[in-house]
Amino acid sequence: MRAYAAVLLAGGAARRMGGVDKPALPVGGRPMLHRVLAAVAAAEPRIVVGAAGRVPPDVRVTREEPPGGGPAAATRAGLALLDPGTATVALLAADLPLLTAGAVDDLLRQLDGSTADGACYVDGDGRRQQLCGVWRVAALRAALDRLAAQRGGTLDGAPVRAVLAGLTVREVAWSGSGPPPWFDCDTDEDVRRAEEWTR
Repeated sequence: MRAYAAVLLAGGAARRMGGVDKPALPVGGRPMLHRVLAAVAAAEPRIVVGAAGRVPPDVRVTREEPPGGGPAAATRAGLALLDPGTATVALLAADLPLLTAGAVDDLLRQLDGSTADGACYVDGDGRRQQLCGVWRVAALRAALDRLAAQRGGTLDGAPVRAVLAGLTVREVAWSGSGPPPWFDCDTDEDVRRAEEWTR
């Protein structure tokens, strides 16, 4: 399996959940953030962008500029900490409590076997789950630079779909057993569903 880095975006406002620190919410007895970090235990480095609370000592933490500037700005902040030779990065939301190492490996295999800029899961309705994917770092950096240029030099408030809009994406349907790895928790009901899946 190819070497890869991981950037976890943990800076969302969680407005639909009253502004709680969503990645810190437990699912199956562990914070969602820690469950995602476990799924990318093979990544080097592992980087969390946002207010991360307690993380393992080998995990690097940074903030987007400006704080709360959204996922595009957070992606740039995470990529800024990668070594120049890093070719592949898993770009993940920090609220994916059902993500597994096997699901990440599947994405890496799909990317390896293609000329695409990235590979991400699609849900049952065919929607791309763009923050559950792996990407070629050079393509991501170029896309961020293009988007910043279009926006007068800033990424503040830009959505991740604007970053990835011009990239070639290999769409991957989840075919494994168990719950979908792309399931994210935007509401209290989502957290309850994830909890049930982990029992």
